[in-house]
Amino acid sequence: MRDEAWLSLIKQQRALAIIRAPSLRIGMQMVKTTIAGGMTLIEISWNSDCAAELLASLRSSFPNCVLGVGTILTTKDLREAIAAGAQFVFTPHIDFDLIAITKRHEIPIIPGALTPTEIITAWTAKASCVKVFPIQAVGNAKYLEALRVPLGHIPMIPTGGVTIENAKSMIQAGAIAVGIGGNLFPKQAVESGNWTQIEQQIKTLMNSLQSVINSNET
Repeated sequence: MRDEAWLSLIKQQRALAIIRAPSLRIGMQMVKTTIAGGMTLIEISWNSDCAAELLASLRSSFPNCVLGVGTILTTKDLREAIAAGAQFVFTPHIDFDLIAITKRHEIPIIPGALTPTEIITAWTAKASCVKVFPIQAVGNAKYLEALRVPLGHIPMIPTGGVTIENAKSMIQAGAIAVGIGGNLFPKQAVESGNWTQIEQQIKTLMNSLQSVINSNET
């Protein structure tokens, strides 16, 4: 997927689910519930249990979803993720070797950055977007608003503190999309298998973003 297609996709979707699975079985259920709630842009954290096997199974089972990986730290991680079928890659940091590999494979890469200098460094290195992480530590939407004046040309995806309640404000502050994980999948709900609750939370998120999605389509 070329960067232009990636940018168009995330601008339509506005949110991606971050799945950190404690087991292969639960990971599959988390993804099924995410899809049932209306999200089809899904990141599998590479520190999930059996992450490569989970991703490969999902690519086979859900061809209409766009499935990528996150928490990629090394070239070994990246090559394994690509082999498993990753369609996009998130990293918590800027690594020029990782960016170069994804460019050769035409896979979008979204490196993590926090300061203006880091964000510009990632973008100059040909990142597809920049992950602003951890957004909660620096003021959430207010920080994005401050960044938008000098860096509004850089597509940014905040993660690390995005919630159902503040996701829309992140978009309104200038984020092209948001990444959300733990808030969608409360530990107690996952452990008890309360997938109905989780599905409803995902629907609530997507409903809150619907006006933004609709405005993008007009």
